[in-house]
Amino acid sequence: MYVVFEDDGSFKAEKIHSEADSTLQVESASGKRSKIKRNAVIFTFDGIEPQAMLEQARAMSEELDLQFLWECAPQDEFSAQDLARDYVGHEPSISEKTAILLRLHSAPAYFHRKGKGHYKAAPADILQAALAALEKKQRQAEQQQAWTDAMLAGALPEELREAARTFLIRPDKNTLQWKAFEKALAESGKTAETLLLELGVYPHALAVHMDRFLKQHFPKGTAVPELDIPPIPELPASDVVAYSIDDISTTEIDDALSATHIEGDLYRIGVHIAAPALVVTRDSDLDKLARSRMSTLYMPGDKIPMQSDTLISMFSLDAGKQVPALSLYITANVATGEIQETVTRAETITICENLRIDDLVAQVTREALEEQTAALPYAELFRPLWKLGQHLKTAREQVRGKPENNNRTEYTFRLHGPADDPDSVIELIPRQRNAPLDQIVAEYMILANTQWGGYLNEHGLPGIYRSQQMGRARMSTHPLPHESIGVPQYAWTTSPLRRYVDLVNQRQILAAAEHGVSARLVAPFKPKDADLYAIIGAFDSQYMLWHEFQSRLERYWCLRWLTQQSRTRLHGSFIRDNLVRLEEIPLVIEVNGYPSLNAMIALPLMYAAPMSCHCTLTPNMPGSPNQT
Repeated sequence: MYVVFEDDGSFKAEKIHSEADSTLQVESASGKRSKIKRNAVIFTFDGIEPQAMLEQARAMSEELDLQFLWECAPQDEFSAQDLARDYVGHEPSISEKTAILLRLHSAPAYFHRKGKGHYKAAPADILQAALAALEKKQRQAEQQQAWTDAMLAGALPEELREAARTFLIRPDKNTLQWKAFEKALAESGKTAETLLLELGVYPHALAVHMDRFLKQHFPKGTAVPELDIPPIPELPASDVVAYSIDDISTTEIDDALSATHIEGDLYRIGVHIAAPALVVTRDSDLDKLARSRMSTLYMPGDKIPMQSDTLISMFSLDAGKQVPALSLYITANVATGEIQETVTRAETITICENLRIDDLVAQVTREALEEQTAALPYAELFRPLWKLGQHLKTAREQVRGKPENNNRTEYTFRLHGPADDPDSVIELIPRQRNAPLDQIVAEYMILANTQWGGYLNEHGLPGIYRSQQMGRARMSTHPLPHESIGVPQYAWTTSPLRRYVDLVNQRQILAAAEHGVSARLVAPFKPKDADLYAIIGAFDSQYMLWHEFQSRLERYWCLRWLTQQSRTRLHGSFIRDNLVRLEEIPLVIEVNGYPSLNAMIALPLMYAAPMSCHCTLTPNMPGSPNQT
């Protein structure tokens, strides 16, 4: 004996192996046995093998006219067996009954299911609506396939031209346009970026990078609204001779330095930081704008500022104008490195000159700084700064337990042409991280971040600190050691025009400088203010996104440099596994297929120096300029 039964929305015919009160054990043609409920059985039969019967029934079912079957069906609920009897005009065979069952089940628009083997014919109006919907769906499927075929042939249908610019960022996956594009991707095996470039949606790979990032993070555009800026409070004026020291491309000048001789080896060193926190108060419109961006975003040849041009112009430490600043004065013996006094005050200063590292790097050398009789521009500034800076560096290295390794070469990306034009000529300008001018600036920024972090803690004020312990860097609202720098606490405070965390900390420092011990009562952020944790979380997340995008564009321009310079061979060093750092450009690539080193040889290399290699770049190599 055999049964026809329903299993997970389909019908099967198998042999009965054994029976119980409420269940049957059935056996398939392959010998697999399974248990089914008795109420799942629709027909029982014998005299013909189940698989042969099903094949006959499927063939007969395909020949049945649905419209005629619907017209023959009674208006009330009926069983497949009853309809089969009326349809064939005699007692139906098992194949005929099963054929009717399969046809009824395959046409839900015509027949509504009412239970096991039972159906009801759809009312005429509902049927017409369902058929119209099916016809519409069929037309849509044909249109979708036509669009897919066109894209596979290399042509972008006009109906997809506007929607195609959304396919990389939050596409509407319910639209026919997206479904056609998705199918084209599946059939071509290409990435979305590659197919969009081939279809001419984007003119070049740079446009892909820019459009995807800007639509995701700046959907309303990158323009900074010009908001009303409150008047700057009255501040005392300082007569120090201060200089800023920056790259030639720097336009937001956050910091400057001064060195005032007192007597002998005693100097008063000044670290002067632009003070936008005087007017960008907590929860103001200016603050909301800065908080929404968290940081100025730098990219080769361009930037997206955190604040408006008007505010930056008002507070940037440009030469020749009186500007407000938050100053840290350190009275110290530059010969011994002994710090006698530190003072923090808000004041106005006049920057004597904006010095550019590019113009001075060849003249400000270690030898010129350490030899009193050697020619040195701005010697009255650089020599005392250098002497005290070396003591500060030595003290940090003693805490670290080892000297800092700053021998790596950094590169400035300079574009000769528009930042959105891939044909703009890219110039990569190398600079050693341990160059004296860089060391001077770095030491005094570290000193300010360390001193002001401690200053907030002394006044019982929370701030946003950056620490590193056991190799893990994190941000918190209380001071912790930064082991890799070698300081007891470290708070970002020296870039308030371009980094939101520095702006928040500057508000706290200004409150401490003005109110002293009572600052806890009036500071913008009181102890245990939960909003500081929200700022830390948002900043960490957004700062990482900004860094990833900047790195992506720098990699792109490195590859453009290779193309523009027609370079196919470069020297590089293995840093780990198959990763190679190239020597002439800031680019790390994968070199696959390189023979493994013998363990006896590889071990010493790990502790000595990276292994040198020659890299030949070809269009098919990962990281090739020809790839997106």
